[in-house]
Parts: sequence; C-alpha cells; structure tokens
Amino acid sequence: MSNTPVDPSTMSRRKQIVETYKMSREVDPAIRWWMLGSFLVAGGLGFALFRFVLPHSDSVFSWILTGLATFLIGLLALMVVFGRRAQKAAFKRLDGQLGAAARALTMLRRGWVIEEVVGFTKQQDMVHRVVGPPGIVLVAEGNPGRIKPLLISEHKKHERVAGEYPVHDVIVGKEAGQVPIDKLVKHVRKLGRQVKPAEITELRQRLRALDAQRPKIPIPRGPVPNSMKGQRGNLRGR
Repeated sequence: MSNTPVDPSTMSRRKQIVETYKMSREVDPAIRWWMLGSFLVAGGLGFALFRFVLPHSDSVFSWILTGLATFLIGLLALMVVFGRRAQKAAFKRLDGQLGAAARALTMLRRGWVIEEVVGFTKQQDMVHRVVGPPGIVLVAEGNPGRIKPLLISEHKKHERVAGEYPVHDVIVGKEAGQVPIDKLVKHVRKLGRQVKPAEITELRQRLRALDAQRPKIPIPRGPVPNSMKGQRGNLRGR
C-alpha cells in the first residue's frame, strides 16, 4: 500500500470530512464526545423550543416538523463544534513542522495572495509573504537567532519597492513578541485595511521585479500541508 498522501481536492465532499475527522481524532480524541454532546444539547433545546414555547398542535405533521427541526438544529451545532475543534487540531498538527506558517496562511480566503518562501537560509528558516488589505505582511518562521536578520533584510528589500504601501513583520513562535501558529491567521487579518483591492494588483506588479532577482525553493509537501487544504475547504463549506 502506498503511503503517498492524497490531495484533498481529488476527494469527494464526504471523504474529505471523514479524513478530516480521522486526523482530528488523532490529535483530539475527545472530539467525538464534543460532537455528540453538542448534538444532544442543541437538539434538546430545539425540541423544547418547538414543543413548549412556540404554538403547536399534537398532529402527526407537528411531531414530524418538530423532529426534523430538532435534528437539523443538533446537526448544525455538531458541525460548528466539529469545524472549530478540527481547525484547532489541524494547527496543533502543524506546530513545529517545516513550513507550518505557510500552511496556516492557506486558511486566508479571497482577497489575499500568499507567496511561500520569498526568503530562506540554508538551515531552512523561511520568510513568507502575504499581500492583502494590510499591504505586505512578511511572516517568518525558524530559529529565532537566524530568522531576525533574515526578516530585517527582507523588510528592507520589500520597503524599497513597496513605496507608500505598508510592510508588516510577523515572527511565528511561542516566545515574547511572536505569534503562535494557531493565532497567525487571526493576527494577520487584524492588521487592518490600508490597501484597496484595486491597489493590490499594482502592489503585486511592483514585487515582480524583486521576485525575479531571487531563487525559490520548494517546501516539503506531506500529510499535514494537504490536510490544511482539505480543512480549509471543509470550513468554507465547499
């Protein structure tokens, strides 16, 4: 049997959910109890609402409607809990992996452009670039002692071509002044809206000359990166 990871984009919707659940359960064994509990609690509240609060009758149709509503409310709560805990588990799987920040950034949606490994060292410290509403966001991951000089160098290069557009620096990690991997996407989104959508195209054109002067290296692809792609699709409802 081959151990080559399967691209989630080739899976059916149901298969993606099943695989996401399996991988989440490896990191978070309690996920099944959280899902079951949310279904029962929300379903019970829904049943009480329909039977004891809202006007109703004892007809067969009324009971069928109540049962259906109870099931759907419970299912909705289950999926919300599943999505949140699965996302948390996915970030936990990423923590400490090579290229983890780049994988986490794929959770950003439309309106963001992610460029992986725009700067790197021989020891595999990396700087990734995000272009979006805040302007340019440089996201660094790796050894704290080596990554800061690399980030400073990349910041200067990008500042020269960015002109009036802002350049932000983010270092992923657990030390003071760093951003944990599970809070990276939220942190980037909170940097504000300083660039209009139409200006992002102009900003990307300015960066092409800078990118043409540097070599690019591929970063490892494997079960963890691919799982994030599938996780993003699941959370977006595709």
